[in-house]
Amino acid sequence: MKKRLLSGIKPTGGIHIGNYFGAMKNMVDLQKDYESFVFIADYHALNQIKDPKELEQHTFEVAEACLCVGIDPKKTVLFRQSDIYPVTELCWIFNSLTPMALLKRAHAYKDAKNKRKPINMGLFDYPVLMAADILIYNSDVVPVGEDQRQHLELTKDIARIFNNCYGETFKMPREIITNQGEIKGLDGRKMSKSYKNAIGIFDNKDVVDKKIMSIVTDSRGISEPKDPEACNIFALHKLFSEKELPEIKKRYEEGSISYKESKEILAENVNKFLDPFRKRKQEMDSNPEIVRNVLKQGKEKALSAALSKLKEVKAKIGIV
Repeated sequence: MKKRLLSGIKPTGGIHIGNYFGAMKNMVDLQKDYESFVFIADYHALNQIKDPKELEQHTFEVAEACLCVGIDPKKTVLFRQSDIYPVTELCWIFNSLTPMALLKRAHAYKDAKNKRKPINMGLFDYPVLMAADILIYNSDVVPVGEDQRQHLELTKDIARIFNNCYGETFKMPREIITNQGEIKGLDGRKMSKSYKNAIGIFDNKDVVDKKIMSIVTDSRGISEPKDPEACNIFALHKLFSEKELPEIKKRYEEGSISYKESKEILAENVNKFLDPFRKRKQEMDSNPEIVRNVLKQGKEKALSAALSKLKEVKAKIGIV
């Protein structure tokens, strides 16, 4: 029996290459080795999106993007978080056990508090819902970036609290740390929709070319040596120009390449990489039932697993 992997994606906007290399590529690579469950975290997205049409659209688009980049519904159970109602029941059960002091340690809560941002219960309780997402499927492993390690630690804390109170019920999921690191955007900051510095995985050739030609650089001329590690263009070359990377680096250090030429090489490689994603999207746009059917099948499988675990939990807490 393969071990079960659980991962989620928040539908808060169009998918960009930072999302792909930071999370989705790992989902595609790991699905051959694990029984993979991937959910579209639409309830988590309610903290950021208040427009119902926007949330519905983003949820569908994220599901479509998952299929376009290579998530295989024969290997991965793909579903909407909101379709699995036992998750919110389990979240409430966990709420009755989870100390507020534990939730006050969460990075998202502390960051919002330090920046004096409005804090609703959805943000404060985010780790408890996440724990329910992970634990209800008896997940063995959860892929996380180094900056997300705390999320899984809080999940384990909540599992221990329940197990200590009601007996051994939840297994302790193991993290798979993804080592891609922070994906740089067009301006050198972390790639993010909110910074408007992202390249979308479905951007057409003209849009990609325009965005790459706008990448911020210093004022060094063609013949001046350049530091590749300090260059925003070179940071993206590491993702898309693997074969040419040693030569490009050499030319940077020798002062035999302009930033304009470097951008042109990058644009060509990015467009080649994104072409298969664009073609798959065209196919799915012409037949949206493909996505809906995958989500329907995923709901059936995920709901069956979640109901089984919730039944066990309810028996242990005395609700039968």
